[in-house]
Amino acid sequence: MACGCSGSNGSTGGCGGESTSAPVVEAALAEQFHELPVVNAGAGVVEVEPPALLNIAEPEDLLIARSEQDWPRIRVNGVLIEPEALALELQYHPASEQSEAMFLSAQALVIRELLQQRSNELNIQPAPVAGETADEASVRALIEHEVLVPEPDEAACTHFYQSNLARFVSAPLLAARHILLECAPDDIEARISKREQAQQLIKQLQEDVQRFTELAASHSACPSKAQGGALGQLSKGQTVPEFEKQLFRQPQGLVTQPLESRYGFHVVYIDQRIEGVQLPYETVAQDIRRELYQRVWQKAVAQYLQTLVGAADIQGINLAGADSPLVQ
Repeated sequence: MACGCSGSNGSTGGCGGESTSAPVVEAALAEQFHELPVVNAGAGVVEVEPPALLNIAEPEDLLIARSEQDWPRIRVNGVLIEPEALALELQYHPASEQSEAMFLSAQALVIRELLQQRSNELNIQPAPVAGETADEASVRALIEHEVLVPEPDEAACTHFYQSNLARFVSAPLLAARHILLECAPDDIEARISKREQAQQLIKQLQEDVQRFTELAASHSACPSKAQGGALGQLSKGQTVPEFEKQLFRQPQGLVTQPLESRYGFHVVYIDQRIEGVQLPYETVAQDIRRELYQRVWQKAVAQYLQTLVGAADIQGINLAGADSPLVQ
């Protein structure tokens, strides 16, 4: 089992952590319009949270059929959303309640159908780009045609930078060692035992930190034990998130409490900590411009979808739309 840590800069330590960075959302729409887009912004990944696309009532008042054997009957301008399509869509909308998953699936299919109908109405027939289906290409081209978003000007970008200086700081770098006491995330008894063992190791190291290499070799479940537990130089994004969140808060020296991750408990020593520095505006200007554009784009798309909903005859699901007329 990998430990979720990762060495870098040529270090042979570490176990190769999982990648946790999210991809940049392209200008084209994803299949599910309720998903949150993210954009890279200088020092890290920034989540852009759009306004709710569609306001809904209580789930039990929306679309769930009167018996568990029935599927909701939803029509969009007279076109039936087939139960088979709804059943297939459910896999993309995990939720704690069946009613919520059913609603999210139906909402996605209704929006997709509205977009396809509008694309057909305007006779939009673009050539798909690599990796696109014909339907995806038509939706992308429709949004490009009907949702016009101005580029943010220099004044808006510099104002955003000055108002958010703390966001535009390079990530700190750490040189660290660790001892992994491995246990499964669902083994409660083993977790209690390993935490206690980690605390005992920390007490031993507080008395003599020079024993770190020795204790790593005899106790660590990570391959880095062959290098005395050394992980090399670490930056953000190289370890699993729950370990990283704790690790980058620690000062230089021996960490006095075990750090917990899905892999077990880590006894950690920070050999070096290099703090992040303020990034100049010129370095992040393009990322700021992209983020501001994405924010406005997202709001414009939300309003456009509400306009489509408001202009449509939708039966079997309660979606709130806008009254603005569509331009032919």
